[in-house]
Amino acid sequence: MKFGILVNEGPYTHQASDSAYQFTKAALAKGHTIDRVFFYHDGVNNGTRFTTPPTDDRNLVNLWGGLAKEHNIDMVVCVAAAQRRGICDADEAKRHGKDGNNLADGFRISGLGQLIELGIQADRLVVFGD
Repeated sequence: MKFGILVNEGPYTHQASDSAYQFTKAALAKGHTIDRVFFYHDGVNNGTRFTTPPTDDRNLVNLWGGLAKEHNIDMVVCVAAAQRRGICDADEAKRHGKDGNNLADGFRISGLGQLIELGIQADRLVVFGD
């Protein structure tokens, strides 16, 4: 089965990001396909490289990035939600006159069209968070 994953909550605010990560890992281990994870609303906070949890805590940003690299998963952060929360890649930073960017490795910024495409192409779109 081909799953699409939508994450609407930040990595340390609610259980949604942890659950989405564990679901994604489990689905891949069972041989299912996941081509894209779309991060929306506060879920875009899963894509900032400035997240620095204590050393004895899990680093969900790095876990997502590692999963993306290992399984060639497209990790898309919604551009509008990211801009509202101060997350930008190098192109967006330049376009808006910012002096740096903070998008984590393994993530990219794009629009809601990527979510629509995900919903069309996946057999199931699984949503985590409100």
